Amino acid sequence: MRTLSEVLPPPRQPLPHFDITLPPPDITRWADGNCGIAGVHHFEASQPGPHAVITALMHGNEYAGAWVLDTLLSRSVRPVRGRLSLIFLNLQAFARFDPERPTLSRFVEEDMNRLWCPELVRSGHTSLEMERVRAISPIIETADMLLDIHSMLWPAPPVLLSGLTTKSLAHAKALSAFQPGTPWVVQDAGHETGPRLIDHVHFASNRTRATACLLEAGQHWLPNSRLVAYTTACLFLQQAGVITPQPDLTVLPSPRLPRTATVTHCVQAHTARFTFIKPFCSGDIIPKKGTVLAIDGAEEIRTPYDNCLLVMPNLRPMRGHTAVRLGRPAEA
Repeated sequence: MRTLSEVLPPPRQPLPHFDITLPPPDITRWADGNCGIAGVHHFEASQPGPHAVITALMHGNEYAGAWVLDTLLSRSVRPVRGRLSLIFLNLQAFARFDPERPTLSRFVEEDMNRLWCPELVRSGHTSLEMERVRAISPIIETADMLLDIHSMLWPAPPVLLSGLTTKSLAHAKALSAFQPGTPWVVQDAGHETGPRLIDHVHFASNRTRATACLLEAGQHWLPNSRLVAYTTACLFLQQAGVITPQPDLTVLPSPRLPRTATVTHCVQAHTARFTFIKPFCSGDIIPKKGTVLAIDGAEEIRTPYDNCLLVMPNLRPMRGHTAVRLGRPAEA
């Protein structure tokens, strides 16, 4: 006979109090852009080279990347070869950021990072975010290399996400190898609800050489997330050969072997009472197959194999949203 504790699900994790120790940057002077598109700054060198693109503010309350673009623009960083585009994406969501309610400015009408589909761009679907994607897509479709900077609600070490192509995996591994802590590099196919920017066919197709990866720099409002994002952005531009080394950039003297994993399961919350059995953290590795991770209604969510990597668990997922991605490390 099952005990009462076995029948009842564990209590849901409460939302923590978030201290905003990294305030939002003032990007007023960059809002107009310099090429006729709001928030887009584009520069070209006299010498030929790749088109490198860095995007920030895909979500309005994830502004570590906006700090990075503000720093690069304030220092008048320019390409020595090729082209450089620095893009503040969801300016209107960012303008709504309120430190008293910091989770409510992720987007205005819909998640911009589910809209990067050429067919959707050409469709009649409309929203504030959709119109912004339409305005920026022509720049994205000329990128040779792209870094999309994000951050996380729940505190966790940084992680680099790539699509499933070998080219984008190599791109992300190169960024990880020279960084303190050697962030995990995770390959995944994205979300059922729509393609992310890094899933755009321009990067996801093996018919092009264009690569993209997504940095989750750490918790949204911690100063270290800004530092991680800046280090990654400068490494990205230096590895592309677009800029000269930055004097304040601290990197490893020699590369380390990156830790890589591939997402095999994307666990969605099917009920409003999805509850993890404890407050797991992104990057946790669960040693044993069959370990219970969460309760979703009457269903137990268990690890599908030994040494299962937890990727960005959302400790309070809404029904229909991703609760956690499960990854198999390459060495497992």
